[in-house]
Amino acid sequence: MKTLFKRMIGAARLDAHTYEEVEADRTSTGAAMFVVILASIAAAIGAGAGDWITVSALVIALLAIWMVWVGLTLLIGTALLPEPQTHADIGEVLRTTGFSAAPGIFRVLGVVPVIGWVLFLGVNLWMLFSFVVAIRQALDYGSARRALAVCILGWMIHGLLLFGFVRVAM
Repeated sequence: MKTLFKRMIGAARLDAHTYEEVEADRTSTGAAMFVVILASIAAAIGAGAGDWITVSALVIALLAIWMVWVGLTLLIGTALLPEPQTHADIGEVLRTTGFSAAPGIFRVLGVVPVIGWVLFLGVNLWMLFSFVVAIRQALDYGSARRALAVCILGWMIHGLLLFGFVRVAM
């Protein structure tokens, strides 16, 4: 448990060494998923979900959205925009991006009256930065610019897919 919290703090601090550590530790995949689940619960509560059924439904949706973004990011980062030293597998990307969700625990602050939405938005931006660091480390990129491009491209594609799915479902 001590290692989990230490890694969550390191990931939230955007510490590249922490991301390298979880990338290499094949036993930390479950812990990374736990972090994503905690951040998803916090997001559901921060977004105003008032009962456990709604929280559960939102957590499942957020996990699915995260998995799609991770998959797209891996594909884009390794197939479309790799650097010569790029090498990653799905486990490495799951672990690093899972821990990159650590700041998301603060999305629970979305319930704070008047300024909650600002806090929620700020935490989401913090999470984007941590996702970029996670991808930079997982894909062995030399710069954060390429990692940012991969993350934004993956986010845009998954957003379009999600928007299209929601439009069809309605």
